Amino acid sequence: GWSLLAAAGLGPSNPPAAGEERDPDSSTGSSPAGQVLGQAVAQLHGIFIVAQNERGMVLVDAHAAHERLLYERFKQQLAEGRFPSQQLLVPVIVPLPGDRADELERRGTELQRFGLSIDRSSPTAVVVRAVPPLLAQADIAAFVRSLVDDEAFDETARHFGASVHGAQERVMADMACKAAIKAHRRLSIAEMNALLRDMEATELSGQCNHGRPTWVQLELEALDRLFLRGR
Repeated sequence: GWSLLAAAGLGPSNPPAAGEERDPDSSTGSSPAGQVLGQAVAQLHGIFIVAQNERGMVLVDAHAAHERLLYERFKQQLAEGRFPSQQLLVPVIVPLPGDRADELERRGTELQRFGLSIDRSSPTAVVVRAVPPLLAQADIAAFVRSLVDDEAFDETARHFGASVHGAQERVMADMACKAAIKAHRRLSIAEMNALLRDMEATELSGQCNHGRPTWVQLELEALDRLFLRGR
């Protein structure tokens, strides 16, 4: 399961060796200096990461956090002019109304800046030949349709709030949404810890693209009160 975050460029560059998946500190409640989010210990309902740090317990919304990390990564890549691109072994044909296909054809040069190669294949279809590596396993047809769908545009604007200022931000928002970890995708301890470390190193990762927190801290004192400990 390490490949998911490694492919996204998140977390340590070297995966743990066999038998070393769980960090020894994760069973003691301690975590190295600078690890605000602590060490992962479990995944809850395929959605939340449960971690422990010196202060108590941390809960992370994995999809929301990963989506924010990808959006910030895409913004950095665009600013540096180094968006990667991967040729698809089998190009994807996407049927579209003629006016929508016209729009994508006009935007071809712009989309190439994001590692996307989209050509007209017929009056009512386009062909996708290359995408950023993170999108290679995503629903490419759904992503392409979202680029020219007015309802999808409105949903993206609501979804990302003030972060989406124009067409470029909208493309990156759509890519982040499609490439992010999906609910009920089982993560290993190594993948969860890689996500936590990258959150700590990424500005704005504490808030998702909906404007909600990506993680919450539960203090030991609050946990004690829940169980009437010390009374």
